[in-house]
Amino acid sequence: MSQTLGRTNLAYSRKWHLLDVGADSRSLGRLASQIAIVLMGKHKPIWDPSTDCGDYVVAIGCNGLHTTGKKRFQKKYYRHNTRPGSLKEITMDRMFAKWGGAEVLRKAVSGMLPKNRLRDKRDIFRIKPSFAGLIQSN
Repeated sequence: MSQTLGRTNLAYSRKWHLLDVGADSRSLGRLASQIAIVLMGKHKPIWDPSTDCGDYVVAIGCNGLHTTGKKRFQKKYYRHNTRPGSLKEITMDRMFAKWGGAEVLRKAVSGMLPKNRLRDKRDIFRIKPSFAGLIQSN
């Protein structure tokens, strides 16, 4: 009899989740928290904080991202390169115009992932919000 109940290769297999952001009525934060849960694997019964058991997420239609209130015009993103006077800020509306809704969604999900050594694996390689338009079937 096996000593590892449930910890099989089938349990650790990764699934692809397709999320149409433009058609979803949920706001940015609610979508980002759900994506972060899927990337971490917390929806699986074998979830363990020290293992990487999450799934893949493909977000399409990111230009139709929904925000509440005046966040689109008032929220600011900051970056700094440790040089004096190099603090840069950009509003969410300018980020939409410059890089699209995919980058806004990526930053929101990245902020909701735990800050540990599994973060890079979960963040960079598994969320693919680069599809700005919808997938067209041939």
